[in-house]
Amino acid sequence: MTEKVAVVTGVGPGLGASLCRRLHRAGYKVGGLARSGAFGKELESELGNGSAGSGSAEFKHFSCDLAEPTAVRETIQDVEHLWGAPDVLIHNASQILIKPFVEITAKEFEAVWRVTCLGGMTAAKAVVPGMQKKGGGAILFTGATAALRGGAKFAAFASAKFALRGLAQSLAREHGADGIHVAHVVIDGLIWSEKTVERFDPERDACLEPDAIAESYYQLIGQDRSAWSQEIDLRPFSEKF
Repeated sequence: MTEKVAVVTGVGPGLGASLCRRLHRAGYKVGGLARSGAFGKELESELGNGSAGSGSAEFKHFSCDLAEPTAVRETIQDVEHLWGAPDVLIHNASQILIKPFVEITAKEFEAVWRVTCLGGMTAAKAVVPGMQKKGGGAILFTGATAALRGGAKFAAFASAKFALRGLAQSLAREHGADGIHVAHVVIDGLIWSEKTVERFDPERDACLEPDAIAESYYQLIGQDRSAWSQEIDLRPFSEKF
């Protein structure tokens, strides 16, 4: 059997880690991209290589600044040289900025867009040729409520997420015939994590559980090509529509 390879961007505690764990459990060789290397190394130690029950599964951290196209392209090339062309790309990286519009600098605005949207474009461009040669693959983009409606103090984040959603729709229409399943996942609510607790102090029942989100992503990857979802939205049962 051909080994399965996945790339996940924005790997940190929370959803990024849950995505890597789920793919690893399914037997994937997973390259986790993040600017900071500390957590990635912890995840490497946790998952190990070919741990019990995972077959040939591996996880390796790759330090990468998702705001820099050259770094993204070269890092995904490193993944390919190690394991082969990726079958799955999950662009989970984003940079949030909650700030009054008149106080946002052009540099801050661009920084949010570079990680959230340009990083996704560069990563997708790097994996599409390999997926075309393989005859298929899956590219999933992590969206947010802000991808559907902008809110006060979210001008930078919402504009970047809107752009990412447009990118996902365009790629789905352009590369579906290549067997590449492109989907956009709207995360409509807070994801439970230590950072979320520090920033918003929510009730746990009001949040999405990272492992549950990761399971939904995995189901998307496995969808039959006759019934692909281009966009799904996920929210906790208590969230208002």
